[in-house]
Amino acid sequence: MSELDELARRRGFFFQANEAYGGVSGFYTYGPEGAALKRNVEETWRDRFVTREGNMEIDAPTVTPEPVFEASGHLDGFDDMLVECAECGDSHRADHVVEDTTDIEDAETYPTGKVEDIIAEHDLACPSCGAPLAGQSVDEFNLMFETSIGPGSGQPGYLRPETAQGMFTEFPRLKEYARNQLPFGAAQIGAGYRNEISPRNALVRAREFTMAELEYFVDPEGEGPDLSRVEDVELPLYPAGAQEADGEEYLHLTPREALDEGVVGDEWVAYFLARSKAWFERVGVDMERFRFRQHLPGELAHYASDCWDAEGEVDGDWIELEGVASRTDYDLSKHSEHADDTFTVFKQYDEPKTVERATVDPDMSYLGPEFGGDAGAVADALEALAARDRSAFDGDEVTVEVDGDEVTVPTEKTGFSVEEVTESGRHIVPHVVEPAFGVGRAVYTVLAHNYDTDEVEGETRDVLRLPAEVSPTTVGVFPLMDKDGLGDTARDLAADLREAGLSVTYDDSGNIGRRYRRQDEVGTPYCVTVDYESLEDGTVTLRDRDTTDQVRVDADDLGDVLRSLRDGDREFAEL
Repeated sequence: MSELDELARRRGFFFQANEAYGGVSGFYTYGPEGAALKRNVEETWRDRFVTREGNMEIDAPTVTPEPVFEASGHLDGFDDMLVECAECGDSHRADHVVEDTTDIEDAETYPTGKVEDIIAEHDLACPSCGAPLAGQSVDEFNLMFETSIGPGSGQPGYLRPETAQGMFTEFPRLKEYARNQLPFGAAQIGAGYRNEISPRNALVRAREFTMAELEYFVDPEGEGPDLSRVEDVELPLYPAGAQEADGEEYLHLTPREALDEGVVGDEWVAYFLARSKAWFERVGVDMERFRFRQHLPGELAHYASDCWDAEGEVDGDWIELEGVASRTDYDLSKHSEHADDTFTVFKQYDEPKTVERATVDPDMSYLGPEFGGDAGAVADALEALAARDRSAFDGDEVTVEVDGDEVTVPTEKTGFSVEEVTESGRHIVPHVVEPAFGVGRAVYTVLAHNYDTDEVEGETRDVLRLPAEVSPTTVGVFPLMDKDGLGDTARDLAADLREAGLSVTYDDSGNIGRRYRRQDEVGTPYCVTVDYESLEDGTVTLRDRDTTDQVRVDADDLGDVLRSLRDGDREFAEL
């Protein structure tokens, strides 16, 4: 990691932001090479999960009003464990302190009281100053950045910790764009913010980061995906049971095998695990250092019934790159309870059906004097409860929640009844399957997995073996020397290649070997040299980064050749 961080700073992949003012932990600037690499990684994600899957893409605001997070549960359940040193005052993630200094690997799944006991039992010390942490309280710390919308005290809001809520809150409009037909997906690539207690490992745990998320809305009783499209993908699975048994053996199963053996419980989850694995391989993650790890019960997010993390290994640590979660109907149901819109889809029956429907006809002459201005909200809450759980009306009283407060209504005043009605269809709350990717973490892992050292002509070289599709620059163009018209010809060639839509760098500084090494180190897959033979016959030397092999190519054909190499339609050996 230290070698990679040094390369990142020196060659312009990423570095700490605002260093001229001392910098703040957890914020990074992508330099020219890193911004291009990140953009290319995002484009491959968009190609796979938006274009090829036929999903829609949106771009929602990063500032979100507080009621959205009240509904989603983030105000109460989006926390990490914090312990503060009494000696130096530094704050640390308590579960990380435990995991870094003991053999315990899953401290984040423990309650705060147990983590306090572990700290005391092992006499753990502050990572900053070495003072003992035993006896210090471990508290829940909400990770969201709070802000104020508007002048003065304004309206409370938060920087979004995920892009997902933008897609959930806009569901009533998105379903119209999808013509009310399930399944459909909404995707988003954008910034997220989490006020991490102890940012670390550069892009791995930052306070501002880029996420690529897909919310896929499905009919819980509808048909699943066409698994024949991913039948040849073998998934490296690390189920919860194997983790709890301290096993290190992974199961290598196809999506269908994983479902048939009960390892993965949801067809859509299995499908997106397969699509995700293929994408990670496409952008350069080493499949020998890659796995899908199932969340243990104690680490599941408040909205998830199951989740599998795509993880990549770097220097012995497993980095979470993506979570594929089954969010069931949690999100849309919560927003349906809190918002003034409809978060359901009407499902048409093949033939009309006679069904029993629970209804309420509240006695407003009772609700009005009893609840005043909240009477209408109470009536709406009773109607929603009747549709959701008719057994709640079995007793003498019914309790509903209005604006966070519980109120009780005598059952006889609710006008509750069950009637037979003929329906042509019904409103359902879609379930959601969510593949959520950390773009920065993917970039970091791709760099780590492709950074290599080898020997060329007796000299050691550092080389970044990035896939051509995501490399920041596709081709470097060099004149053998900048004289006798070689420089002008090379500059014209570089301009032509840029016009052809290729990412090009021009370099005439130093000897040709040194120029090759510079491009090898930043991952440029191909280099072109204009020499005296070029002036005679119009051919140039094309060099491959990984093999260092060279071939002569007609300069007029060079743009088409490079595009076919970049896009994987042709191999360099074929030339």
